Amino acid sequence: MNRKNVVKLADGVYWISIRDWNRRLFDALISLPNGTSYNAYLVTGGSLNALIDTVNPGFEGDLQAKIHAVTNPEDIGYVIMNHAEPDHAGAIPYIMKIASDAKLVTTSRGVKLAQTFYGVPQERIKTVADGETLSLGGKTLRFIEAPMLHWPETMFTYVEEDGILFPCDFFGSHLAMGVYSDEVEDLLVHAQRYWGEIMMPFRAMAQKALEKLKPLNIRVIAPSHGPVHRNPKIILDAYRRWANGETRPKATIMYVSMWGSTESMMDQLAETLASEGVELAIHNLALSDVGDIAKDLVDSRAIALGAPTVLGGAHPLAVYAAYLVKVLRPPAKFAVLLSSYGWGAAAIKQIQEVLGQQNIEVVGALEVNGPPAEEAEKRVAELGKMLSKKILEVS
Repeated sequence: MNRKNVVKLADGVYWISIRDWNRRLFDALISLPNGTSYNAYLVTGGSLNALIDTVNPGFEGDLQAKIHAVTNPEDIGYVIMNHAEPDHAGAIPYIMKIASDAKLVTTSRGVKLAQTFYGVPQERIKTVADGETLSLGGKTLRFIEAPMLHWPETMFTYVEEDGILFPCDFFGSHLAMGVYSDEVEDLLVHAQRYWGEIMMPFRAMAQKALEKLKPLNIRVIAPSHGPVHRNPKIILDAYRRWANGETRPKATIMYVSMWGSTESMMDQLAETLASEGVELAIHNLALSDVGDIAKDLVDSRAIALGAPTVLGGAHPLAVYAAYLVKVLRPPAKFAVLLSSYGWGAAAIKQIQEVLGQQNIEVVGALEVNGPPAEEAEKRVAELGKMLSKKILEVS
């Protein structure tokens, strides 16, 4: 079935996606080169219907039309709020006004958010606990609490009869294209970028959620961004690797250079690492996309950050990169810091202050006055060999 872009995933289970082809920025931070989608799902039972998640503000009428292609929107009995962020819950007031008898289903942590963000009165909220079920008549919804993936109220919904998991942001990707993930070229590249941007800081909680999912017979994973996974093992295996912090013999190199001195040092470092067999991802911070950097941090064993001193401190773009490392908490174990300066060295100290108490061993740091001379180039090469040895020794 494909009516108004409504796709039947199983008997009584429908994928209702709004494709936002033109959106290019998320959270005023994350670029969306391929747009995104806001996936809602309709589950129709013998006695009740449930809408799982809604859509971003501005698309309420489109959602209503797609629901109407399957059933009367007034007949929705439950609106499931897996996650309260507006891109998934923004249409809750609109839908609950149409479905005047519907109850909003959320976790205990979600109650206040539903009231604060969407004005849902207490009497229209049904709170569910971890593992609790709800029967629609021939369709049983099981709710699985998954806090901090990536807000505290997040939960997953699982349709027991069909083995379909609705995990909201978990297992997602920012893509407007595609219905099924096996139809999208390089899907795991997009999924890894998404993980790095959103889920990587919450690896411990992701591990707990993945453990909860092990007993379930999951046949389909239907996230709220991007395509549906009808071969779930691929994305499950990838998430297990990323959640466990498994890395490759890879270094992510990030730098900014004003007059070429820092860039020259980073080039020397990159050449040394490459000659030792280390995989490289190189990002000029003046040109690179935050999402691409986050993607490469997911499986990098080491980080190299280069910054000139400017206005008495590290270049702002390098400070920003250091802050990203701090908040994204990548699994990298080693780092090298390089800097050049004109009349006063200050960049390395500030970068180390921004990074704070990260579980990253700084193999070496070097600050050079002016362009790197032969002695400085030798020292950079030595640092590269030291770093590559650390990278390649990890089993």
